[in-house]
Amino acid sequence: MTGPSHCLVATTQAGFGRSSFLLVLMLAALVLMAVRAFFLQVVDAPFLRHEARRQAIETVQQEGHRGMIVDRHGQPLAISTPVDSLWANPQTLLKEPAVWPRLAHAIGWRTATLKRALAMQRHEQFMYLRRQVDPRYAQRVLDLRIPGVASQREYRRYYPAGPVAATLVGFTNINDQGQDGVELAYNALLSPRRGHAIVIRDGLGEPIAVRRGRSPPRPGHTLVLSIDERIQYLAYRELLKAVRYHHASSGSVIVLDARSGQVLALANVPSFNPNTRSDLNSSYYRDRAVTDVIEPGSSLKPFTIALALQSGRIVPHTLVSTSPGSYWVGPDRISDVGNFGLIDVSHVIAESSNVGASKIALTTLTRRAMYHNFLRLGFTHSTKSGLPGESSGFLSPPDTWEPIQKATLAFGYGISVTPMQMARAYTVFADGGLLRSISILKSSPFSPGRRVFSPRIVREMRHMLELAASPAGTGATADVVNYRVAGKTGTAHIADLKGYHKHRYVASFGGFAPASDPRLVIFVDIRDPRRHGYYGAQCAAPVFRKVMTGALRILNIPPDDPVTTMARAQTRWP
Repeated sequence: MTGPSHCLVATTQAGFGRSSFLLVLMLAALVLMAVRAFFLQVVDAPFLRHEARRQAIETVQQEGHRGMIVDRHGQPLAISTPVDSLWANPQTLLKEPAVWPRLAHAIGWRTATLKRALAMQRHEQFMYLRRQVDPRYAQRVLDLRIPGVASQREYRRYYPAGPVAATLVGFTNINDQGQDGVELAYNALLSPRRGHAIVIRDGLGEPIAVRRGRSPPRPGHTLVLSIDERIQYLAYRELLKAVRYHHASSGSVIVLDARSGQVLALANVPSFNPNTRSDLNSSYYRDRAVTDVIEPGSSLKPFTIALALQSGRIVPHTLVSTSPGSYWVGPDRISDVGNFGLIDVSHVIAESSNVGASKIALTTLTRRAMYHNFLRLGFTHSTKSGLPGESSGFLSPPDTWEPIQKATLAFGYGISVTPMQMARAYTVFADGGLLRSISILKSSPFSPGRRVFSPRIVREMRHMLELAASPAGTGATADVVNYRVAGKTGTAHIADLKGYHKHRYVASFGGFAPASDPRLVIFVDIRDPRRHGYYGAQCAAPVFRKVMTGALRILNIPPDDPVTTMARAQTRWP
């Protein structure tokens, strides 16, 4: 018979059993938790730390800005301004089709266009939405808080001088890499070094802090050009006026420091605005002063005459018969614009007599002497200005010359040169007979130069070139009030594969001032003028006069012929 005490014992044993079971379960749970904690904190700790860092800490690239390009006085010619580029993670954005219309509207796309772009890059984690936009615009898009959309800081190139220096400075592409001009030639120096930053994000993936990485971005180096922006603007303005007035196809102006060979201005027309290049002809990009070649015509005559003087077989007062204004070299006829009669060598230059120049070359110079003279002057070789695409020009070997080729070379036909080569050659007369290196950098080392003509020949040639730029010569329209000017006009027919065009010309003028102590050398060429004359005296010399007048004033170079009035040949000019 079972009593109450027996029931109490049974109940107590059952309760103890349940408590023991629960205790065992709790102990087992604690053991499992301890084991799990051991695995999490010891075995899996490296992996978990890596995952935590990956989700909360992100290393991102930081772009440095491209180096500035400035003129010799520090005026900016190319600078980089901060912009933002919007991008998206297609894999994230594809999961949120409901936000596509809002995003498409914000970035100016159609929803269907966005959908196609995401589908095409569905396996990628990065795609651009908009490149290089105003940071305020980018922030408005980011404020929509669309998953997978972010921005990154970039830099866009800005050119304060616009078309004035565009063909010289060049431009960059959307990735900030130089594509032409100085931007291309010195791309490695100007390019920045990318850096890294550490972004810390919260549990929702929002950035809460940005820390500098071990390798901060490094900006590109600043490049100081020899260009004087004031003279560059002056040269471009006058060249543009002349090209438009004469309805010419193109033109170039080069201004050199006569003592150092540094380029103070290099202007080309047509040009372009590097800040807005949409719908432009790519031919406007090239720097015609160094890439294009011309036959210089009579602006080459001074170098032929200088060589003849150096040979000792003639002197400035040697008489040359040019009657009756033409003569035959074999089956070919060489002509002047008129019958100058019996003139001395000085007036061969002043009157620009083709007959006189060719007779002097045929009677006093050998083919090889002429050829090597042109080589010493830097023709057929690049000036090594550092600008991309520079041409070397062309001159056939002397053994192939027939008498007519030798005769026409004397007045600038049969040789192809760049305007930069011609400008450099004129520094020989301006710098005591030395040919110096050309440079577009202010910091370029001083070139000792290579002697081409003796000081005596240079003095004689300066006198002749002053006569040519006086009212007695063809270059009277190049005169500058209160300064002595020396220079020579040139007019040459344009040639192509079919031969010389009868009514298409290159007009040019090369010269320097002040003639008593030359400081500046300028060469101007106007190609294919169609209105208001085509001679160098009508098209190129007036540009020389205006640019030289302004440049001498800008540089505060004192006059060497202070007079109040000068006889000036008149020409039609706006």
